[in-house]
Amino acid sequence: MGVFREIPPTAGWPVYAKDIAGLFKIKARGSLEEDFKGYLKVPYARVTNSGTAALYLILETLKGLSPKRSVIIPSYICPLVPLAAKRAGLEVVVSDINAEDFNFDLAQLEQICLKDKDISAIIVAHLGGLPLNLRALGRIAAKFGILMIEDCAQSLGAVYENRLTGTYGDFSFFSLCRGKGLTIYEGGVAVTNNKEYIRPLENKIKELVRNDFFEEGLKILEFFGYWVFYRPELFWFVFKLPQAFWNWRGRKARAALEEFSQNFPLHRVWPLRKAIGHLSFHRLEEEIGKQREKAAFYIERLKGMRGVRVLREGPQERAVYPYLTLIFDRPQMRQKALLALESKGLGVSFVYSAAITDYGYLKGLVFGQDPRGGRALAERALTLSTSTFLKEREQILILDTIAKNIAGF
Repeated sequence: MGVFREIPPTAGWPVYAKDIAGLFKIKARGSLEEDFKGYLKVPYARVTNSGTAALYLILETLKGLSPKRSVIIPSYICPLVPLAAKRAGLEVVVSDINAEDFNFDLAQLEQICLKDKDISAIIVAHLGGLPLNLRALGRIAAKFGILMIEDCAQSLGAVYENRLTGTYGDFSFFSLCRGKGLTIYEGGVAVTNNKEYIRPLENKIKELVRNDFFEEGLKILEFFGYWVFYRPELFWFVFKLPQAFWNWRGRKARAALEEFSQNFPLHRVWPLRKAIGHLSFHRLEEEIGKQREKAAFYIERLKGMRGVRVLREGPQERAVYPYLTLIFDRPQMRQKALLALESKGLGVSFVYSAAITDYGYLKGLVFGQDPRGGRALAERALTLSTSTFLKEREQILILDTIAKNIAGF
């Protein structure tokens, strides 16, 4: 491997010249929004400038549908989720997850819904491309008369009981950000499966979203930068080098790409970037297949490895695996394996560095009980890249390094 060779930690799609060349066709048919509607079989999908913006617009719509002003989030989730809720003027209540996977602790979730009469919605996050237990979550939401919002930022194409994630909830949102698979560099999609909610959501988008020539022009330039730099030979310069700088400055959350604010952009996505996504959409199932092949390679060879467990799809599920998540028996095992691998440029990383209540800059924004499950997962989870750039010999090196470093425990 070269000195600066760096594998992306997630299975973002590379951009090909033919994708760009397609922009110059005079008669382009279809649209990215129609692609999502057709694929998900939903009546409404609207492209936004980020997944966070999509969530924020959904939450603003929610305020017109319910007088209640609190939303439940899991204890292990992207910090942008509570920031979007706070910007929408909603209170954030944290419900813990299991210590062994990304699912809610259902008993605690039900108790929160029973005691707090101000809950309007549950936000459920399908992390790692793994569908949550939507049947149980839907039952709880229906029991207490609250809405369900699916966070599908990492699960486009995942299936639960013969239905795609994003089609169970009253609303859902997807991410088109770099590294999330299908990408327009930064973007999102707001979806509703309920025809009654289309007009309120559409009206809210018209009310709040405006043109921003500077922001959108910048994103177009950044997309072409992504085209150039999103390859192992150059990725180090835009990913690892900034990470090293922010770690040197003591900004751990910034280095981990987990430092955000409520002042996230909200602007229209121009037709050019939508066209880029539309021209790439046909690759979706092929790319999911590649990710699943990489994950299957790991899974087969991790069988019987003591001290580590793989989070994988269950019966009647299809995971899309933008990365594969491992859970170690002890935090010390995870840490030793991570330290041994993080300098090798093989895309080994973690989901989030902390439970959502443990980010210092979110103090006072999120409320809930001690997130033991979320904290345990943050300490014991490791992610293995399923990037198309990763070679089989590199996957073997990753597995051998993990086995060697946890053998003494």
